[in-house]
Amino acid sequence: MKRASLRIEGMHCASCSALIEGALKESAGVRSANVNFAAAKASVTYDEKKVTEEQLITAIEKKGFSAMNADQAKSPRELQEQEVKQYRKRLLWSLVFAIPAFIIGMVFMWLQIHIPFEPYIMWALATPVQFVIGWPFYKGAWSALKNKTASMDTLIALGTSAAYFYSVYLVLFVPGTGQYFETSAILITFVVAGKYLEAVAKGKTSDAVSKLLDLSPKTATVTRKGKEQKIPLSQVKVGDIVLVKPGESIPVDGTITHGSTSIDESMLTGESIPIEKTKGAAVFGGTVNKHGSIRFKVTKTGKNTTLAQIIKIVEEAQGEKAPIQRFADQVSAYFVPVVIVIAIITLLAWLGLGQPLGFALTASVSVLVIACPCALGLATPTAIMVGTGKGAKHGVLIKGGEALETAHKVKHVIFDKTGTITHGKPEVTDIIPLDKNSRKDILTIAASLERSSEHPLADAIVEHAKGMKLKHAKDFRAIPGHGIQARLGGKLYVLGNEKLMKKHSVKTENASDLLRLEGEGKTVMLLATARKLLGLIAVADTIKESAREAVKQLHDAGIDAYLITGDNQRTGKAIAAQAGIPSDHVFAEVLPDEKASHVKQLQKQGKVAMVGDGINDAPALAQADIGIAMGSGTDVAMETGNVVLMKDDPGDVARALKLSRQTMGKIRQNMFWALFYNTLGIPLAAGLLYPWTGWLLSPIIAGGAMALSSVSVVTNSLLLKAKRL
Repeated sequence: MKRASLRIEGMHCASCSALIEGALKESAGVRSANVNFAAAKASVTYDEKKVTEEQLITAIEKKGFSAMNADQAKSPRELQEQEVKQYRKRLLWSLVFAIPAFIIGMVFMWLQIHIPFEPYIMWALATPVQFVIGWPFYKGAWSALKNKTASMDTLIALGTSAAYFYSVYLVLFVPGTGQYFETSAILITFVVAGKYLEAVAKGKTSDAVSKLLDLSPKTATVTRKGKEQKIPLSQVKVGDIVLVKPGESIPVDGTITHGSTSIDESMLTGESIPIEKTKGAAVFGGTVNKHGSIRFKVTKTGKNTTLAQIIKIVEEAQGEKAPIQRFADQVSAYFVPVVIVIAIITLLAWLGLGQPLGFALTASVSVLVIACPCALGLATPTAIMVGTGKGAKHGVLIKGGEALETAHKVKHVIFDKTGTITHGKPEVTDIIPLDKNSRKDILTIAASLERSSEHPLADAIVEHAKGMKLKHAKDFRAIPGHGIQARLGGKLYVLGNEKLMKKHSVKTENASDLLRLEGEGKTVMLLATARKLLGLIAVADTIKESAREAVKQLHDAGIDAYLITGDNQRTGKAIAAQAGIPSDHVFAEVLPDEKASHVKQLQKQGKVAMVGDGINDAPALAQADIGIAMGSGTDVAMETGNVVLMKDDPGDVARALKLSRQTMGKIRQNMFWALFYNTLGIPLAAGLLYPWTGWLLSPIIAGGAMALSSVSVVTNSLLLKAKRL
């Protein structure tokens, strides 16, 4: 199966996106298709043996729209600016004619000012608005008619045409009875104004991607043939040596070969504190070099860089639908035809009740205009675009609307221990000297012995002794499952577990802290000479500083936290206790391939999120309702799970779930107001209250209300940016 991302032009409402989606799904070989009205994109999964991307584009074009590969299209910012520019131009020209029409047709009438040839002047003013500015509505309506459906364009074209052509009839055949030219002109102007404001607001919902695109510099300073030269970013190759000075942005991904510095990686992780980098450390394109000059070897360029992958994930997420959007699509599919029927019934009903044609037509046009389902089509995608963009800004990448919607239903979160709750790197936690030795003595001897070992616990001891003067060990020997032994200054030392002590007949009765330390989940090593215990060194994989707060936030939100580990029960429960996870929520001594079965078992009680490092936890991440990969931007993390946390911070798990709840809250608000607006607006427009109040909704007011409803939905989605995570 292959996946295509297509940029679509010409969509005006949710009905258009539903039409295109239906055409794609009917194409042979298409497995799934999602068309996002707000993002103007289609995401299609298809069998390339049965259908090609060109054939998919042709299927879209047959429906009256234009399409192209998203990678070949202009950048989202350029397309958004182009759309805003086009609507601004249409709006300004529309105002040139609509304002005089409004003044003559309404203000002068109110002031009882009459001018010569008034009906013909109004006709002249309304015509360019109706057929030039309003031409895209006719084009869209004709396209919908050819496809045996109806859209927002159908409603606008029908409503304004009814007002315009009825006015032409009155001018030609019933002179002196008034006309409705200003209604059609102002109506189209309102719709275009609404579309313009909507385009501006939609651009703000996707500014996260635009800001990410601006991060990479356009050039890079590389060393070639012994000379430094500044070249365009597109010419940088893997293996090049790149120079980056203080204050400059890192152009591409690589590994430092010379120098050290601190780098601001907030665009990747959301973490504001610069990260220290030395020789051998990875650097990522788009981050900012704060202090020292560095040279690094290029490892990734172009679309393979971490920044490019983040942009891809965010764009794909913004282009996908949440399941709740299907409801809006279903409503829109039936909504427009139903509205047309209601408008016809309104017209006939008022005529049947003895009202003049002008009165009945006004009510009918108001129904057509106020019912445009734009707000319904924008309710979900705009909130998802803002939500995913906000997440990316904070280092939380959510892969699509479905993941965003599912995440807010999560009741249980399972944390993998190593690398998720803990740092994944053993550290010395306790040094307990015995027999009048000092802590420094114990550490010096142990580090001198372990310097020859390759064991991770040895690395922890040597790292802890960094800066101390160590001795040279001779006759080093590693004893698997026990520890090590070696000579320092001719004296034999042993360092390891109780089995090693027994083997050398070393008494451990005075090691009273041994059981306490092991009870805390720490690995304890005993240091001794021949038959004499010198001290204890405890090493443990310590929990991350934010782990306990993360678990507390989950509990406060009514979400249960669990710990899963391959370690023994004692270690697992000790780490869980430090993180605030109940001891009966610990799955210990679990093999990597068994983790998925624990997830499956817990799913019987509700939605489950699995949090892991994205490598050995892959089966469990796939099994969970939401897989959350901790990865600091690694390739594996990018590919694994529904949510990627760019920082190794457990606190981002709670933030991701909170963002999901906030976004779904906005979607529900948008859906409610869009449906409430139409439910309330249609009866009012039809004149339901006229018999009692004498009040009839003007098509002009209906047009303004329709435009305002779309803008209000987008604005409500934008308010999501102000919420704290």
